[in-house]
Amino acid sequence: MSGGGARLTQRDIARLAGVSQATVSLVLNWRGDGSARIPDQTRERVMQVIRATGYVADPAARQLVGRRNHLLGVFTYEPVFPTLQADFYTPFMLGIEAAAERFGYDLLLFTSAPVADGRRRIFHENNRMRLADGCILLGRTLDRDELARLVADRYPFVAVGRRDDAGGPVPYVGADYIDATAALVRRAVALGHRRLAFIGPGGGAESSDDRWAGFRSAVDKAGVDWVHEPGEGRDPGEIVDGLLRAGATAALVEDQADAVVLERAARDRGVAVPDDLSLIALGNPTRPVATDIDFTCFRIPREEMGRQAVEILTLVMSGQEEGRQRLLPCELAEGQTLGPAPGKRKGRRA
Repeated sequence: MSGGGARLTQRDIARLAGVSQATVSLVLNWRGDGSARIPDQTRERVMQVIRATGYVADPAARQLVGRRNHLLGVFTYEPVFPTLQADFYTPFMLGIEAAAERFGYDLLLFTSAPVADGRRRIFHENNRMRLADGCILLGRTLDRDELARLVADRYPFVAVGRRDDAGGPVPYVGADYIDATAALVRRAVALGHRRLAFIGPGGGAESSDDRWAGFRSAVDKAGVDWVHEPGEGRDPGEIVDGLLRAGATAALVEDQADAVVLERAARDRGVAVPDDLSLIALGNPTRPVATDIDFTCFRIPREEMGRQAVEILTLVMSGQEEGRQRLLPCELAEGQTLGPAPGKRKGRRA
């Protein structure tokens, strides 16, 4: 897959496969009914080249030679529409839609990608991304090999979320999780908390890396103690018990949905939030959870990230190098779940 006027053609496929262009056309239009008499070995050789290059027949592009289709693609590594995902992804999509309308583009949502190891894949035999002038990628974890291939092929794309270098600079719009997490640590320290906990993987995806980096830098600078409690697959009650044994008085939770569950587990044990234990959420919930509690947290500017993803993609498609990587500030929310450390409240004995 190549972009910016360097699209692959059937002639390119024919040259790479060592066959005629007519043979490539017959392979692409093969129906398996015997109408195209092509040796199996020849057809397979052509298909190997097609799979390796990511080429797909593009009737719309052929009709618009030298021009854009005014279509922007949206590829999501996880389904967008099921209820479990909708609350998280909808603001991104609203921002993308609004900006696409402003720039005069239609949107094309790619949904036919096959699932491998529980995740969708960009590159597959029926890939149709070339129908779009460029594509916005959404997902909690993007495949680095696929990003590297997109960069190498010079296909115009923008990732939503900060991404590491993948054989070249990856255009992205992300949220500044490092500064937002550090700011919440400073709030907790200012309220007298001297032993803080981080609950979450603390690594893997860039968003986790950034939250962990912000936490570590802030607690080190403040000179306070800390503990790390990986939360995945663990009983929330056991996590609360571990926090209490460790003497942690405030916990920063990577996913607000997990903070909701931890608050319930704490309440079941007679531990009051925030009187006995403060809980701070590092972002919006990634799955819907019912709660009446207003959590102290930071809010991810998801709709604005969607808008700016489209803006960056227009820069990429026009060949501009500046402004391709952006981090947007998060909004801190006071909430009800961060209070003074136990013993620091008026009327309490230290």
